[in-house]
Order: sequence, then structure tokens, then C-alpha cells
Amino acid sequence: MVVGVLGAGTMGAGIAQVAAQNGSEVVLVDLNQDMLTKAENNLDKVLARLVEKGSISEDEKINIQGRITYSTDVHDFKSSKIVIEAIIEKLEVKHNVFANLETIVSQDCILASNTSSLSIASIGSVLKNSSRVIGIHFFNPAPLMPLVEIIPAVQTSQETLDFSKELIRSWKKVGVICKDTPGFIVNRVARPYYGEALKIYEEGLADFATIDWAMTKIGGFRMGPFTLMDYIGNDVNYAVTESVFASFYFDPRFKPSLTQKRLLEANFLGKKAGRGFYDYREGSTNIEPKKNEELARYIVNRILCMLINEACDATYLGIASAKDIDLAMTKGVNYPKGLLKWADEIGLKNVLDTLNTLYEDYQEDRYRACLLLKQMVKHNKTFHQ
Repeated sequence: MVVGVLGAGTMGAGIAQVAAQNGSEVVLVDLNQDMLTKAENNLDKVLARLVEKGSISEDEKINIQGRITYSTDVHDFKSSKIVIEAIIEKLEVKHNVFANLETIVSQDCILASNTSSLSIASIGSVLKNSSRVIGIHFFNPAPLMPLVEIIPAVQTSQETLDFSKELIRSWKKVGVICKDTPGFIVNRVARPYYGEALKIYEEGLADFATIDWAMTKIGGFRMGPFTLMDYIGNDVNYAVTESVFASFYFDPRFKPSLTQKRLLEANFLGKKAGRGFYDYREGSTNIEPKKNEELARYIVNRILCMLINEACDATYLGIASAKDIDLAMTKGVNYPKGLLKWADEIGLKNVLDTLNTLYEDYQEDRYRACLLLKQMVKHNKTFHQ
């Protein structure tokens, strides 16, 4: 089976590597020859390191490299069974690409998008046979991150969904099925990790370093929200927040932060730019966290309860199952526990009480408790009984 990948950037090259390492023949297409050369050179380095570590043999390295064809011509997709698009997040560009691809590939070729925030239904609307469209969203870096969100649109056929699920399983990834809604699972449920941390900072309750220290040392998260935003890039993170906010008709739960916007405007994009919430330039120093455990527990509980509320809402609206939501947050963004399992452990009533207190104090709709959470507390239920 031939797998087509469009776009030789970090995500596209990573998806091509995943496919090739798991035995698929891959055609990686990018109109920019320099991007293809860079992708091929990077893959050589990655595979060489795997050989050094003993993860793969020299023969396996040669076989993996031999399974990938690098091309600047989309017509080389003509024999592909599936094409996964991993290009710029602009709907008009994707429309042009998908409409063109349909004229090249076979009638039964599946056309998938790796988009993290755009509507799969809209992407597929330009196709004559829109039943072949689906979202297959990998996480960065694709070869290392186990999670893949599989997003059927309203047009997607059962055959397309079944094929995509089996393909992801054969690539040894953890596939979760979710509805075609803004942010899917991870980028929707994770918004409060950034948004509430920014709000706590803007209120003057704690600085970046203290909030990050609280979330890692007390909360058990691998990265604090500000370190993570700098790692992702403030341009990327802010764009996703803005997209989700607009797509949910400006629901205040997803409201972007002016603090982050100002950093973006100043080109303080994070680690890649040398400056973000922190200063990464040579010789620079950053403030030390205030290690106040009482304050830290307040910060962790407030952000965690907001995350849990979003996970509850995603469950209530049928975005995905409770099991898949917990899988997505542990396998997609390395949360220390599934949020709904975490909710069971700390007590759903405690979560509801925290949210009700915040709502009473702020009178802001962002703190409204999910109806499902209220019902489960009323009937003394848990998510993982």
C-alpha cells in the first residue's frame, strides 16, 4: 500500500517516518525542494541515532529510507491508497489542495487532513466524493507521540473511518475517535491549562515562574503552562486559542489573553525566538519561583478544576467517550492522569464546589459548571465506576 503525505515540514516528515517505519511505501510531496532535502537529511540523522541506540539495525535503516520517495509533483500521489495533508492551517489553501488531489488520485483513495483546528466537513465540502474525507491528527513529534485523533466528518463513510482506524492501529499508535468540533479533544480540553494560568498571572496572584513551579512540582505536570507555551510558540498557541474561541461563537471559556497577544506582537514567540514568557538569550537570567505551597495548591486546584470541567463538557456533548478523553490527555499532551479519572479521585463535589466559588466571585460565564458534572454530583456518580 502506498501512503501519500503532502507537506515536508516537521509534521509531514514525521508522519512519513511513522508510515515508513511500519512498512508502508510513502510518497512525500512538497513543492519546495529545499524542504524535501531538509526532511531527508533530518530523517537520516534520526535513523542514525536509532541505529546507535540499538533500536533498529543498519538494514532496517536502509529499508526505511528506501520506502520513502521524495517528490515535488502531486501527480506522484496517483497510486496512493490514502493521502495525508500536513500543510498550512488556512482553509482556502486546503480547499484548493483537496479539490486538486481528487482529480489525481483513484476514486477510492482516502483524503485525510492533519489539521489541528479546522472543520473536516468544510475541508471535504469541495470534493465531489466527500465520503472519502477524514481528519487524522498526529501530535508533534509524530514518531514519538502515541496519540492520533481520528475525526470523521458528517460526510465521512463508515468504510473510510474503519480503514483509518485500522491504519493507525497498524502504525502502533493510540487512535481516539472524536466529533468534528473545534479543537477536537486535546486542543479543546487543554485550553484552560493556558487560559486560566494567564488569568491568574494577569490578576497578579503569581508570576510565570511560580505558576509553572506549582503545576510541575505540586500538580505533577511535565511542563508548566508558560514553559509549554514558549516551547509550542506563542504564535502557534495563540492562533489555536483564537480559532477555538471564534469557532465556539466567542464562548468566554476560550477567551484569548492580551498578555499573550502582546508577546506575539513583540515577536516574543518563545524558545525559537530567544524570548517569550522567559528569556532564552545567552547570559540572561529569569526570576525564581516563590515556593509558597499554599498558593501553589490554590493554583493547581483552580487550573485542574477548569480542565476537568472542559473534559466533562466534551463528554456531555458526545465529542468522545470518557475513556478516549482520558487517553487523549495522557497520550497526547502527557498529563499525569486522565482528567476524568483525576476528577473521580479528588471528588466530583470538590470540583463543582471550586467552580461554583469561582463563578460566585467573578460572575464570569467561563466558570459555569458543566451540566453533566452537576448531574453526576447530584446522583453520586463517578466517571470510571
